[in-house]
Amino acid sequence: MKLGEGVEWGLGCCVMPARLDGEAAVSAVSAMWLAGASGLPVPCLDKRFQGLVRAGVPRSAPATGARGGFRMARPLERSTLVGVVAVIEGPADAFRCTGIRRQGAGAEASGREFGGPGGISAVMRQGESVWRRELGVRTVVDVMAPTPVPTADRARRRPASERMPA
Repeated sequence: MKLGEGVEWGLGCCVMPARLDGEAAVSAVSAMWLAGASGLPVPCLDKRFQGLVRAGVPRSAPATGARGGFRMARPLERSTLVGVVAVIEGPADAFRCTGIRRQGAGAEASGREFGGPGGISAVMRQGESVWRRELGVRTVVDVMAPTPVPTADRARRRPASERMPA
């Protein structure tokens, strides 16, 4: 299984303001600031945030000195990781069974021989259920690691148009 880079980007942009400034979780930050602080392209962040806003994780809010911005819609401890993953990656199962056992020599077998999921599908779905359950009890707060002071200071020194509100 491979989750797209958008999951990391989306989670990072949810927690980055709070990592850099404890009060930023209640302040609006612009997409330009988030892009500059993270080194990611503004259009990619906008795309991720559109889905997250629809899901009620952040919400659109005016940011100081910017055309638009984002503010967390609810406390970070109420936003589960599985919810963010589902918004960004979509609700489909990570494992998609193609029924390989019914191909080749299995193509001639009757439908009764394959009553129920095969071993591959069953085990893969069990594994996916475990990681979804784990990410369902983990929140965005759980992924917040301390940002080294020099990194936080560099982000705060960005040009005023890209700077996080004080």
